[in-house]
Amino acid sequence: MDNFLSDENQPIILYVEDNPDNRTLVRRILMAYDFTVLEAGSAAQALEVVRDQVPDLILMDINMPDIDGYTLTSQLKDVPELFNVPIIALTANVMKGDRERSLEAGCDGYIQKPIDVDTLPTQIRRFLSLKR
Repeated sequence: MDNFLSDENQPIILYVEDNPDNRTLVRRILMAYDFTVLEAGSAAQALEVVRDQVPDLILMDINMPDIDGYTLTSQLKDVPELFNVPIIALTANVMKGDRERSLEAGCDGYIQKPIDVDTLPTQIRRFLSLKR
């Protein structure tokens, strides 16, 4: 067991993604590695979820129809309870400057789509170590 996990707690990951197929894929991968996965299909749903439960890490889609992931990341970083929760951009935006724009918006990391199903759990564990 990794040293940042307790025996009693599974890390809670909030995945903010408007595409239900993407949410299903990521949920299945992470649950197979003993992560608890919360899902939000929109910025509004994400804000509701974090009112009820503070996750250990947030995976953020950037291209969403209502409020984009850059804006939502900034809003979430303003919530005191979420200040130390890593937010990781999980996005198909892979053009030059997209990674930097995600980091400037407040994301603590960047994973590009399509995801590599074999490395995603390891990437998530590494980003969880950022939580203070």
